[in-house]
Amino acid sequence: MKQLHKATALALLMTLTGVCGNAVAAPDPAKIEARKKAKTKIMGERTGKKVVKAFELYNNDQLNEAIALLEELDPSNDFDKATVNRYLGNLYAQKEEYTKAIGFIVEAIKPDVLNFKDQGDLYKLLGDLYMGQQKYTDAIKTYNDWMDFTGEQDGKVYARIAQANWELKQYTKVLAPADKAIELEKEPSKSYYMLKIGAYFELKQFKNAVKVAETLVKLLPDDGKNWTQLGSFYMQTEDFSKGQTVMEIAYKKGYFEKENHYKILSSYYSLNEIPHKAALVMEKAIKEEKVKRTKQNVTAVASYFHQAKNLQTAAKYYEEAAKFDDDAELFRKAGSLLLTEQKYSAAVERLNKALELGTDKKGTTYSDLAEAYLYQEKYKQAYRAIVKAQEDPRTRKFARGWATFIKDKAQRKGVSL
Repeated sequence: MKQLHKATALALLMTLTGVCGNAVAAPDPAKIEARKKAKTKIMGERTGKKVVKAFELYNNDQLNEAIALLEELDPSNDFDKATVNRYLGNLYAQKEEYTKAIGFIVEAIKPDVLNFKDQGDLYKLLGDLYMGQQKYTDAIKTYNDWMDFTGEQDGKVYARIAQANWELKQYTKVLAPADKAIELEKEPSKSYYMLKIGAYFELKQFKNAVKVAETLVKLLPDDGKNWTQLGSFYMQTEDFSKGQTVMEIAYKKGYFEKENHYKILSSYYSLNEIPHKAALVMEKAIKEEKVKRTKQNVTAVASYFHQAKNLQTAAKYYEEAAKFDDDAELFRKAGSLLLTEQKYSAAVERLNKALELGTDKKGTTYSDLAEAYLYQEKYKQAYRAIVKAQEDPRTRKFARGWATFIKDKAQRKGVSL
């Protein structure tokens, strides 16, 4: 990049031009044409020699010495002053002393005496420097000044204006320049579309964001991120059917890169009442370490198997999740499902574990425990459990009825309670 600056600078020394006139509020074709045709101006001999010497120093990697020499100059006319300020602005920019660079470039632009191309290039450079310094309002104005001065339009400049408005949180003002950037670029640029998507999301216009994301998938179908992004966006618009379709395609094509992608696909299956697929996707992803084996994720697998009425597998995962931090409620759920599956001994073990850990649903847990004991014909344990269930107001009425039933059953079996 430095060599390019040197060659450009040396060539510009040979033909320096300038025109008069202030930048107008909108492009004026007549004035622009007049600027282009203006007579070339050449630096005065004394200033020119010093500038040539400065560039010799620059070419010898003596940047500080070149700057010092240029700063000693005190040109007598506006053109020479603007030219020296222009070079100083460029050199300070190369030193990454951007505040000084901006100051010199502003002074170079102000008199509007440089040749058409140089003046235009300085506007664009100044806009870029303002962007780099996070002076976004100044950047937007300067980029507009560049367009007014040159009459040119550039997709990248419009994109920077859109980006500056984004940084200023002026999201409605992002859209028009982003559209213009998209229109002017020959090849689709993903970043321009992402500016629009981001703005629409901030404005909570999710359907518009989805439309842009759909366009992006059509334009760049081999970019996996476009598919997973679009798939996740459908969640915002509650278009679960389309979301599932898009995420399925991304899954089959191997575009999933984040564990959240697997979670989103599983969520779509669940929402679309295909819980078995939801469970299998998450289970496989955890086994393959694509999704971390955390309590939350294991609980999700359990709930999907539960939803799919695969109760024994659901119970297994509820218990696994419970063991992360001795979660009484999850042990209770595991016990309850095992009871339904007629795994009475296993149910008793999990339900007692829930009680040991202090479950908040004591009445329900004791009721289930009583039932599990009853079906094992352990009437004494069943009766003790159902009596405990009566202590919970939420299950008291139910438990009293069951207590009578268990007592009668025990008596018929000849068991004294």
